[in-house]
Amino acid sequence: MIAPAPGIAPAPGTTAAPVGDAPQSIVIVGPTASGKSLLALELAELLGDSEIVSVDSMQVYREMDIGTAKATEADQRRIPHHLVDLVDPDADFSVAWFQTEAFAVLDKLAATGRRAILVGGTGLYHRAVIDRLQIPGQFPEVRAALDAEESTAVLYRRLSALDPLAASRTEPTNRRRIVRALEVTIGADRPFSSFGPGLDEYPETDHLIIGLDVARDRLGSLVGDRVEQMMADGFLDEVTALAARPAGVSRTAAQALGYRELLAHLDGETSLDDAVADTVRRTRQFAVRQDRWFRRDPRTLWFDSETRSLPQRIADTLERR
Repeated sequence: MIAPAPGIAPAPGTTAAPVGDAPQSIVIVGPTASGKSLLALELAELLGDSEIVSVDSMQVYREMDIGTAKATEADQRRIPHHLVDLVDPDADFSVAWFQTEAFAVLDKLAATGRRAILVGGTGLYHRAVIDRLQIPGQFPEVRAALDAEESTAVLYRRLSALDPLAASRTEPTNRRRIVRALEVTIGADRPFSSFGPGLDEYPETDHLIIGLDVARDRLGSLVGDRVEQMMADGFLDEVTALAARPAGVSRTAAQALGYRELLAHLDGETSLDDAVADTVRRTRQFAVRQDRWFRRDPRTLWFDSETRSLPQRIADTLERR
């Protein structure tokens, strides 16, 4: 999950409208463990004209299946899935790269008259695709120099001097956002904030955006159950195999929920029980942040995740639009 950041804006003159006579696309959002993937499968089967597009920053990695709750091979045979298993775990991956890949898939589906059901928990990736956001470029050499500075306070003071508006929108302790804002400001030779007003604007969209509502206490229980099932399914073996890869894993992949904790266990830094407990705790915190992110979007139609015949309810909503 990536927090809202300044410097990202809808691309001028673009919309997220479907191409040609393609059926209206559907977007399914909500916190982790809320049942998004199962709903997407059932809805795709009910509609009969749909394929699933994963919108998840970690499911793009090969060999990371259990911990990312990736669709099984059986599920992918039921309904075609896109934007999974795109790169090896040691590769770097960015929202801009994902956006390009997603546009190519959506164009292909539209050209063949197929409906896209976009499903996943990475909020910024959803916005990048739905609203065709303009995303500032990357400047690796600049970023490397910034990463070498150990003091986040020093970096924040530098951002305050170079781009006061971006600094005012950023917590002084949020190193990731500070470094990103400085990277763009220095690399592009223009303030990070000049790229747009941020993610606070929600333009009209032709996508039907569905949100899954889960009570907070039930969500915590669902997360615990999911982590327990992942461990039973061989999550530790999966992480062990990743740790043994000659090429290793990228910094982004190594920070994924559960992977970071189990890698720490394999390095002897914590017990397995503590690693699992930390995974549950961190995932619950993440789920709350996801829920807050998605609820800011006024375009989302919310349904109780336990609603009976939910796929049919959504299909009926689609028919009325």
